[in-house]
Parts: sequence; structure tokens; C-alpha cells
Amino acid sequence: MRTPKTGDISAEQVHETIARHMLADGFDFVLDLEASVGSRLVDARTGAEYLDMFTFFASSALGMNHPALTSDDARHELAVIAANKPSNSDIYTVPLARFVETFARVLGDPDLPHLFFIDGGTLAVENALKVAFDWKSRRNESRGVDPGLGTKVLHLERAFHGRSGYTMSLTNTEPSKTDRYPKFDWPRIPAPSINGNADVAAAEREALAAARRAFEQHPDDIACFIAEPIQGEGGDNHFRPQFLQAMQDLCVEFDALFVLDEVQTGVGLTGTAWAYQQLGVKPDVVAFGKKTQVCGIMAGRRVDLVEDNVFRVSSRINSTWGGNLTDMVRARRILETIEREGLIERVHVLGEHLLAGLRDLAAKHSVVSDVRGRGLMCALTLPSQELRTAVLSKLRSEHRVLMLGCGPTSLRVRPALTVAEGELDRALAALDEVLTGLAD
Repeated sequence: MRTPKTGDISAEQVHETIARHMLADGFDFVLDLEASVGSRLVDARTGAEYLDMFTFFASSALGMNHPALTSDDARHELAVIAANKPSNSDIYTVPLARFVETFARVLGDPDLPHLFFIDGGTLAVENALKVAFDWKSRRNESRGVDPGLGTKVLHLERAFHGRSGYTMSLTNTEPSKTDRYPKFDWPRIPAPSINGNADVAAAEREALAAARRAFEQHPDDIACFIAEPIQGEGGDNHFRPQFLQAMQDLCVEFDALFVLDEVQTGVGLTGTAWAYQQLGVKPDVVAFGKKTQVCGIMAGRRVDLVEDNVFRVSSRINSTWGGNLTDMVRARRILETIEREGLIERVHVLGEHLLAGLRDLAAKHSVVSDVRGRGLMCALTLPSQELRTAVLSKLRSEHRVLMLGCGPTSLRVRPALTVAEGELDRALAALDEVLTGLAD
């Protein structure tokens, strides 16, 4: 078979072309980037349409080809910006300033005034950790303690924070994602989620006791505690606000930063700009990504107890591009649309509708348990991985509905903020039909 020339690849050749050089085990369709609209993804080979409850791992806020990104004005602006890729860290432009101003207005927290942008959620988390390491070392030094301490990160079981560098020492979902790579032996405590624990209060007491032991066993050496407000890949594990509040109190008591990874929960998916705004906690650092299109961190509060923190000393954290300027222009338009159309506010109503529909399925199908959700970030649990795999497969092949698994046996729903109620109903109906055929 001949190797196609650049530009001479049909939709039918996409998988085979990629597979010659990459592991091509993703979805078995070819995304039509022009014909796909909103929550409707079109297969460029056949014209078949898929209902998108996946949104590129919850990274697509508006769905496909929203008018805010496809108007003549938007296309012109994006084309002009995409022709070049300046190093935002040191070369400043009007589009960069417009993005920063819009981000701060739509998503910003006045108590977290410091922003740092970079490509990738993993790198966002890693820089959040660097903020904490630097901060703890300087705090130790100011108190006459060895500044070489402050090297550990307290974290939860079932956490997913990324798959490179520091983050592999934190991620502990599927072993295949971190096995055989060197990792730090950092303290890990149980994750007392409301799903999967028969006695949540007891699970919380166990986790808090383990956290206190870790702080006491590693005096002056734990720089921060990090958690996802809702553990996504680990199983859509939800925590009671009381637990996170107690962990923040421990961080204050033992002089560590309280860091939240909102890469998946951020930008309105849970019904507020950030999930922590519903949980009664005040993080010192927040890592973000996915729907922001540009990843990074917000920081402040106790970080500013150290005068020479990384946001005040040149090049303590940095990267060549400081995020991607084309992504920033797209992100600015997305955020303007979220603000203008009140998309975060509508998540409350849509989320209640979706959660009610999932609870109806649990009442109808005995295999469904632990229905949980906050806003549009919803999930349910099935009794086995085999059943979950079969459900996802039939949803895709027979109903053309895309959903994802999470944790050992759970199924998660990740619609766009623009999703229509009728589209949620169609997804629920398809799930009902598949469960009926497979399990009952």
C-alpha cells in the first residue's frame, strides 16, 4: 500500500495512516471538524452523527463550532494569531492582555490574584507543586528550620493529577499509567468519598487521622496537600465539604499550602466557576485546564505570607510560550460567551434534570447504584467492569452516544455547557435501553 502524500489522505485512510506510527486505539470514527455542531459529532467517513456526552475528556465548554468561534470575525482573529507563536512569558501583546483581563473577570478570585499559564493540566499541577515547594522551603528558613525540608506532597488515594514528572507520584488510578516509572514516596491517605463508603463519617475520621500522622511523621517536610474537589478519573468520587474543610484546617495547623486540582471540575461544570466555591474552602493554589483551553494556576492567600514567592522572583516558574496565544484567543471568546449567555447559571437547572434522570434509572435498574453529581458533572456505578464496558460499547455502536468510564466500574457523563435538555433526555433514554437489554 502506498504512503499518502501530505494533503492526500481521505477520511477512510485516517486510522490506518495514524496507526503506522502511533497507537490508534481511540474511537472508531473520524471527526468531521466542519460538519460537527454543538453536541453533535459527525463521522467524516459516513456522515453518521454521535451525541457527545464526552466532550474531549470534559475539555469542550461550548461543543463544536459555536458561532462565537466560527463567525467571520472570529475566524479572522484566530487566523491572524495562529500565524505566529510568540513567547508570552517575555513578549507581550494586546491579545494576551485581553485574555488575562477576561480570565480574571469571568473566572478570577480576588483572593487568588497571581496567574501563571502553561500548556497542559499536568504541567499546571506540577507548577502548583513548585509554588508549594518554594514556599515551604522559605517558610522553614524564616523560622530557622532546614530549608532543604518541604519536599513532600500529601495526597489522596484514587487521585489522578497527571502522568509526568512530579504528578506520577500522586496519580494512583490505573497502575498501567504509572507502573515502572520512578516515583517519590510521598504520603498518601484514604479518599473518604460519599460514594463507595458505607460510613462516610468514619471514613473521614480515618483519612484525617492518617493526614495528621503524616504531618507528624514528616515534620516541616510536607509542602502542601493536593486534591481534586471531585476525583474524576478515579471514579467521580465526591467529598463532603466537611472533609475538605478539615483538611484545610490541618494545612494551616502544620504550615502547608492547601492546593486544589480543578483541571476537570473548573469553568462551570459543577454549577459555579470553580467547584471549591460550593464547598466552603479557600485554596491557596488552584490548578486549572481542560475547558480553559489554556492551563495554569491561580494563587494567593497564604502564598503571599512569603514575600519572595515564585510570583515575585523572576523565572522561578516559567516556560517558553507561557501558554499558547492562539489558545488564549479561543479561550477569551469562550469565556465571553459563557459570561454573555449565562451558561454557568443554566448548569444548575440542567444538572438537576440530568441527576434526576440518572436517579430514575437507578430506581428502574437494580444494577445502577451510587448516582451522584454536582451540576453537569454526574456519574453512576455499575456492578462490574465487564458490564460497564458493554454498556459504553452499545451506547456508542447502537445508539451513537459517547460516554466515558471512570474508576473500576463507574460511568460518567460530561456534556458541554451548551447542551440542550432534549439532548440529555436522548442520552438518558439510550442508557435506559442499553441497561434494559444487557442487565435486566
